[in-house]
Amino acid sequence: MLTLASSLIELGHEPHLLVLQNHCHHEVPANIPVHFCFAQNEKNLDSFWKLSQSVARLKQFIDQVQQEVGKFDLFLSNLDKTNLLMSRTQVSPLYFVVHNSVEEELARQRKLGPFAYWDMIRAKKALNGQHLITVSNGIAGEIASKARIHPASMQTIYNPFELERIATQANMSAQGIPDGDYMVHVGRFARQKRHDILFQALASMKHTLPLVLLCNNKKKALKVARKYGVEDRVIVPGFQTNPYPWIKQARLLALSSDYEGLPTVLIEALAVGTPVVSTNCDHGPKEILLDELQQYLVPRRDPLALAEKLDNALDFYPDCSNAKILAQVGAQTVAEKYLALIN
Repeated sequence: MLTLASSLIELGHEPHLLVLQNHCHHEVPANIPVHFCFAQNEKNLDSFWKLSQSVARLKQFIDQVQQEVGKFDLFLSNLDKTNLLMSRTQVSPLYFVVHNSVEEELARQRKLGPFAYWDMIRAKKALNGQHLITVSNGIAGEIASKARIHPASMQTIYNPFELERIATQANMSAQGIPDGDYMVHVGRFARQKRHDILFQALASMKHTLPLVLLCNNKKKALKVARKYGVEDRVIVPGFQTNPYPWIKQARLLALSSDYEGLPTVLIEALAVGTPVVSTNCDHGPKEILLDELQQYLVPRRDPLALAEKLDNALDFYPDCSNAKILAQVGAQTVAEKYLALIN
């Protein structure tokens, strides 16, 4: 959304970020106005007993912002809690951006118990009768085939990428990058990302390159790496505000996820010419690794297949700097598709 906002500004428009609470981990450019609706310490905004009150406050908040800056021409809602509230505000035109597999998310929540599952299913059902934007064709196909959600309309718009900025940032210096060859994985340490599969693959590889993890929980990552006997081959510098030099200087980038929406890191790696190997999730990777790059997709949850393909990619990989997907995800191209929604 920050990338989209920046692109809209370049095209002469005035985007605003309306955020439920101030839990921001990104640096927001000074030219993008941000408005926070609820206090940071408020809880249970979407609870059954508090929902009506939260929606009323959100509507009042939006009205107040519009009185100050003018009427908005388009609303985009992201993520479950926001979707649940925004679907009841009756603002228009309103589109909901679906970033992940609905079915995979529900399957994960079901394992956490009935209350967690009920909370998420309620948020997903809020998309009934709404206008949806999916970030991959795979997600759109899933929603259509499962028929759990019945949207008023649905279309795919890929996430936007500032390709020139990525290239520029990739050439910057960064402390801590290993001197020799290495592989890289970028993503938070979460069950979805399947670091356990990645570490098992690492243990089975013929090549002995180290693996750099750009993730948010060094302690947990090293604990799991120790379990699979690869702690000595794992480097965890932690979250990087500019990961692109790390990606560009890597021999390849690996993705081991069970599911994704449109995996950003694959496109970012291709944008700086770094080979990628990815699990063939139902959504996203097969739309990114096209033509001769398709051979670097591997089945999910198969560490031996992943190990073999990582070894193959280190031995040979076609030129990927002009991958077909890059022509479809340029920030201005995507921004213009969002502007078309207004008309």
